[in-house]
Amino acid sequence: MSQALDENELIPTRATLIQRLKNWEDQASWRDFFDTYWSLIYGVAIKAGCNKSEAQDVVQETMISVSRNIAAFKYDPERGSFKGWLLNVTRWRITDQLRHRPPVSELHDGTDQIMLEAQIFRDSDRPSCDLEQMWDEEWEKNLLEAAITKARRSLDPRQYQIFDFYVNKSWDPEKVAKMFNMQVGQVYQIRHRVTEAIKAEVVRLQKDIV
Repeated sequence: MSQALDENELIPTRATLIQRLKNWEDQASWRDFFDTYWSLIYGVAIKAGCNKSEAQDVVQETMISVSRNIAAFKYDPERGSFKGWLLNVTRWRITDQLRHRPPVSELHDGTDQIMLEAQIFRDSDRPSCDLEQMWDEEWEKNLLEAAITKARRSLDPRQYQIFDFYVNKSWDPEKVAKMFNMQVGQVYQIRHRVTEAIKAEVVRLQKDIV
């Protein structure tokens, strides 16, 4: 029987999860792994020059590669991180997608501009460090989203709603205060409280990543 993930493991790259993924029958762990990382892989593929269809293929092929090779991965922080290993797997799948494209000279005039730009990307021999930078940017974005999700679970729903209207939807604090029948100062306090909770989760998740 598969073991469900701890609800705190929103960026589940701990050694315990890696060990669970080696069990093909642990569908709960594989589902959480996919839900956590598909957007990261997809976003990097798009930034690397893939179109939407190719990026979806990159996600699928990366997941297949992980399932086939995770048994050989040994968790050793001194030798390398799971984050770096997953980047390399994703890099190979992106390269495969771009390599399968026809040369620019064979494309007709109506070819989607995205394909032309991606072909130029492939032929330009862009340094691998650029992909690493993209990966780090998407990783941090993914981490922040996970931190927000975790913090939201522990906060009063009303407080997060106030934060959402003020920060994410850019409502004036006076408008938020009027809507929730409170003082403007309370709106500021709630924004600070929620922001600090999210920051604390980011720090915790950064420590947990292997």
